Amino acid sequence: MMDSRWVLLQAWLPSVLAQAYQAQGWGEVGEGLLEPASADASFRRYFRWRDGVRSLIIMDAPPEKEDSRPFVEIASLLDKAGVRTPSILAADLDQGFLLLDDMGASTYLQTIQAGVADAELDRMFDTAVSTLVRWQSSSRPGVLSEYDEAVLRRELQLFPDWYVARETGRELTAPEREDWEALCRLLLDSILTEERVFVHRDYMPRNLMTGPGEPGVLDFQDALYGPISYDITSLFADAFFNLPLVQREAWLHIYWLRARKAGLGVPADYPAFLGQSRLMGVQRHLKVLGIFARICHRDGKPHYLADAPRFIGYLQEACARDIRLAPLQRLLASLGRPS
Repeated sequence: MMDSRWVLLQAWLPSVLAQAYQAQGWGEVGEGLLEPASADASFRRYFRWRDGVRSLIIMDAPPEKEDSRPFVEIASLLDKAGVRTPSILAADLDQGFLLLDDMGASTYLQTIQAGVADAELDRMFDTAVSTLVRWQSSSRPGVLSEYDEAVLRRELQLFPDWYVARETGRELTAPEREDWEALCRLLLDSILTEERVFVHRDYMPRNLMTGPGEPGVLDFQDALYGPISYDITSLFADAFFNLPLVQREAWLHIYWLRARKAGLGVPADYPAFLGQSRLMGVQRHLKVLGIFARICHRDGKPHYLADAPRFIGYLQEACARDIRLAPLQRLLASLGRPS
């Protein structure tokens, strides 16, 4: 724990806590405990401060590695849309520290993995859908950067560059490259015709905090302006747990109905929206496989690749339901499935 960032944090925190306590009317800062809260796939770390009465979160984002300005800006957008996000009590963007209120200790993912009754799970997903529709309804162009073809192609390229080349230790053959280009064109032709909205880009149970009402939303700093099906697809085809296909499609239908009622630009035909979501999911799953391979081989965090079979399964499931994905089916067959 005694790294240079920890020393900086220890020096920064006391005066910031005193100012926050005074501003909130909490009185004097008492003796407290500072301990790790979580870390993510980036260079960010989180710590929790407890004084026996209240709990606060400190985000540590080294400024040479992570720009915290988008977090602050997008938190404001979410708050204006009526979405629950951590209140920012103090921000030192030069040093890369933020003091946040604590939205609880249990994410949706942790709640699900601990075992949750079907009725409670339904309530959780129902409120997550409502929150997403509200966030998307607040969308307007020119606020967030575009989730455009260049970004989508860069994301797709992570799969051959990292998963194929580094994880499987090979390069695509000429026929495989033809299939890859055909697949990319299919995905982009669909994704780029979708209605454009604010996109969280990681709207999944790991980034939603469990509570009695609507979820607290975290990890939103990479939000862009892009395809409407992205976030709802991410929510129900998760990186860390499996929801059966019939349940996923039932929730996608509920979302589609609410999005139409809210005036969002989803297709008027539900099967067309389902097809959009399926291709959007393929793009995301390929990207995530590439990211997890990069985290493993570049950053020395191999545990992320333990979930690679889940994503290969999602991709094979999509191939079985959409004949247009024949190039992907051939590609997966030639690469082999991880155990």
